[in-house]
Amino acid sequence: MKILIAEDDFIARKVLFNFLTKYGEIDVSENGQEALKLFTRQLKHGDGYDLVCLDIMMPRLNGHEALEEIRRIEAEYGKKDGKRVKIIMTTALDDSQNILTSFNNQCDGYITKPYSWEKLETEVQRVLKAGKA
Repeated sequence: MKILIAEDDFIARKVLFNFLTKYGEIDVSENGQEALKLFTRQLKHGDGYDLVCLDIMMPRLNGHEALEEIRRIEAEYGKKDGKRVKIIMTTALDDSQNILTSFNNQCDGYITKPYSWEKLETEVQRVLKAGKA
C-alpha cells in the first residue's frame, strides 16, 4: 500500500508511522497544504494513495479543508467510490460536530488521540475491509 500521513504533531506522526510501516510505503506531511501537494503529485504520477491519515488541527490547511479538497481532486481525476483513497481522520477532537463534518465530507474512518495499537489496528482494518466489500 501507499500511505500518506498528514499530522503536525511529531509524537502522533511517529506513532502513526511506526504502526503503519507494516502496511506499506509511507509519505509524511506536517500540514494540510503539503499533504495536498503530495496527494496531487502521487495521483498525477501513479495510482494515488491507498490510505490517508489526516489530522484535523493542522496549520496552513486544516484536515476538514484538506479532506474536501482531496475529494474534489479525485473527482477531477475521475476517481469514484471504490477507486477513491481511504481517509481516516486522526485527531484529538471527539465532539459530534467534528465527527459529523468529517463523515459528511466523505471520510472513511475516525480515530481519536491518544492512539493505542489496538484502536489503530481496529480502525485501519475496518476501513480497508469496507473498501473491498
